[in-house]
Amino acid sequence: MIKKVDHIGIAVSSIEEALPLYTDVLQLRLIRIEEVESEGVKVAFIDGGNVKLELLEPLHEQSTIYTFLQKRGEGIHHIAFGVSSIQERINELKTKGVRMIHDAPKKGAQGADVAFIHPKSTNGVLYELCEKLNKGETE
Repeated sequence: MIKKVDHIGIAVSSIEEALPLYTDVLQLRLIRIEEVESEGVKVAFIDGGNVKLELLEPLHEQSTIYTFLQKRGEGIHHIAFGVSSIQERINELKTKGVRMIHDAPKKGAQGADVAFIHPKSTNGVLYELCEKLNKGETE
């Protein structure tokens, strides 16, 4: 069902302020920065070796990342699992009693299809299912 940990999402108030820790201090490579208007976030992808880090900055106060930062502050927001046939994975999880935030995939960063599992079903951890459209894409 799960192919790998695709990325770890980290909520930050400012990508510009957070980025030097990752690129200068930890000497990790910035892959790209993009905005996902539908989610109200600016995203920086960082190559962490065997897993990507995804810095998430809210674009406005209606963003779920803005709400997260107000309640919890900066830190780990979610862990994303790479999957194939995402709708089948969603259906399978639901038949096993897992509560989903999204019953159908939606578009996320890099054009991936994504769906989140409700943390009430996973001991308080927000997990994302992530199916990349370009299966060979590594960045």
